[in-house]
Amino acid sequence: MDFGVVVASHGKWEVLTVTGEIDMATAPRFRQRLQSIVNAGAQYVVLDLSGVDFVDSTGLGVLMGAAKRVRSAGGDIRLVMTGARLAGLVQLTRLDRVLDVFDSVAAATEGDAL
Repeated sequence: MDFGVVVASHGKWEVLTVTGEIDMATAPRFRQRLQSIVNAGAQYVVLDLSGVDFVDSTGLGVLMGAAKRVRSAGGDIRLVMTGARLAGLVQLTRLDRVLDVFDSVAAATEGDAL
């Protein structure tokens, strides 16, 4: 599956739906897209990784950098994951202690639970 990022607004949340793999080859494009969204003023970001097959250490670094960038601007960032494989990676790396993980975009963007 080819790497891709689609951006949509859900209320105050900017949702980036990512497909494919986030690795050394695609991480720079992913980082640039995230930075452009944040630089444009997005404070509340959801990363929908439901369509992501694989994340390497470079991709994990992009996620951590995005979390720092968004939170330093007073915002919030959340992950949406449905696959057990990625969920295991997030638990193993303890990324779930840094980012809130949801099972759907609807759950991640619901209400004002900030």
